[in-house]
Amino acid sequence: MDKLFDFGTTIDLLSYPFVQTALLAAAVLGLVSGALGPLVVMRRMSFAVHGTAELAFTGAAGALLLGVGLEYGALAGSVIAALLLGLLGGRESERDSVIGVILSFGLGLGVLLLSFYPGRTSNKFGILIGQIVSIEGTNIAALITAAVVVLVVLAVIYRPLLFASVDPHVAAARGVPARLLSIVFAVLVGIATALGVQIVGSLLVVSLMVTPAAAAVRITASPWRATVLAVVFAEIAALGGIILSLAPGVPVSAFVTAISFLIYLICRYIAYRRHRAARISRSDVAPVASAAGR
Repeated sequence: MDKLFDFGTTIDLLSYPFVQTALLAAAVLGLVSGALGPLVVMRRMSFAVHGTAELAFTGAAGALLLGVGLEYGALAGSVIAALLLGLLGGRESERDSVIGVILSFGLGLGVLLLSFYPGRTSNKFGILIGQIVSIEGTNIAALITAAVVVLVVLAVIYRPLLFASVDPHVAAARGVPARLLSIVFAVLVGIATALGVQIVGSLLVVSLMVTPAAAAVRITASPWRATVLAVVFAEIAALGGIILSLAPGVPVSAFVTAISFLIYLICRYIAYRRHRAARISRSDVAPVASAAGR
């Protein structure tokens, strides 16, 4: 327990450049994940995020084998997955099956590529659960560039995308290019998923892409407020996860997922209390209204 909560060691480690770089990367990832998350939840794309992460894993495994930057391989794999999901999963009735096919293919191919890698096992394991010590200055430059692209494109398409997400039939009748927007948004999600591979790993990147947003929409119906809350929750989970993982030296993903899940439970409890209070209020008002009607 002393090792797990050694705050002195944590403070010392915060002065290391690689930790500061990881915190900056986590802050950027939290911003992008929080901005995209509510739309992911609204469009019921949580499973698609997981499928995209599997091909991000495949791309990262290929990059590791070829000796190039993991972020580039993960980005290529994620974008390919997003395009496949957007093109093959156009019909809602077949979307889950398409995601399942892509997910299983990506995971199998990724495992095969990792089996050919002759290097350290920790590098293989890091792709799955994250490895902050591998984040360098060049990674940060690529990450920030990709994040800026995602946020700018999202800002441009946000209003029609939100319209198509809330009421796709009316949006289509108004001439909104829903299919094109779906493909573009899938690519944005793929890029954001790739950004999280080195921090939380391909298997658990959904903890930042989905869980904070799922918590936010529990306590507000406003898309704007949900986005702000999702960003705040994602930042708390990402930054808090890294800080808490420093002293024990365990994978950061364990703490990121735990914090995200705790936030989600708290938001569910808040929503439950609000619903219960509203129901009690209605039950108190009903007899009065009935008596007044007489």
